[in-house]
Amino acid sequence: MSRVAVAGGTGVVGRLVVERLRAAGHEPVVLSRSAGVDVLRGPRTALVGALEGCDAVVDVLGPTSAAAQTAAGSRAFFRTTTTALLEAGRSAGVPHHLALSIVGAARVDAGYYAGKALQERLLTTRRDGGWTLLRTTQFHELVPGLAALGALAAPGRDPRVVLVPEFVSQPVAAAEVADELVVLASGQPRGAVRDLAGPRVEVMADLVRRWLRAQGREARVVQVPLPGAFGAGLRRGLALPGPWARLGRQTFADWLAAQR
Repeated sequence: MSRVAVAGGTGVVGRLVVERLRAAGHEPVVLSRSAGVDVLRGPRTALVGALEGCDAVVDVLGPTSAAAQTAAGSRAFFRTTTTALLEAGRSAGVPHHLALSIVGAARVDAGYYAGKALQERLLTTRRDGGWTLLRTTQFHELVPGLAALGALAAPGRDPRVVLVPEFVSQPVAAAEVADELVVLASGQPRGAVRDLAGPRVEVMADLVRRWLRAQGREARVVQVPLPGAFGAGLRRGLALPGPWARLGRQTFADWLAAQR
């Protein structure tokens, strides 16, 4: 049995990782504000204390503030949290640091992805080599959030219009990502492992349309090109996996059916 700390253990993927660790007989330690450990702003001594006796740290943290979706905000968030976890883990003698990142973050390196690209650089330049990095594509679970945000962004808050960023993705199930993270956390550090993606390339606007239809909502979904390098990178397919990526099993259609 291993003792594994999960930073962001109350989030979409974090909750699943905690559940699967417990089911596999491991002892999960949730690092979150609600659990009394604030990785972003809390005292370093509290974080070191929470990590003592752990065999691995799984970092699935993500910012929730709107400011952290910008390049500067995202870099600030991931610089602070990643550095805090690495230094606290080193002080506590944790031998394995496992981080979850996004396919194409380093290629896009703008907007929110700029922070993930920085996180990868901070991790991969560790001198002790005790790290593992898993990059995945967007989750199926992203779609409901995009639908909600797109409705809020509609001109005049018209409920019949939903604005969605223009990009293609190869979404993967968060549950499959959690399964992979548990396997990796239970083993030895492996460096950067092969990317994990979903089984099919999808147009995000189409996925939002299907989600809304499944919810019984009639709305016109309008694709909107995001500005700057971030939007350009998504439109160019820089967030799609390469031919070396491993593919998950659950399609978006399968996931959508399971939500009913």
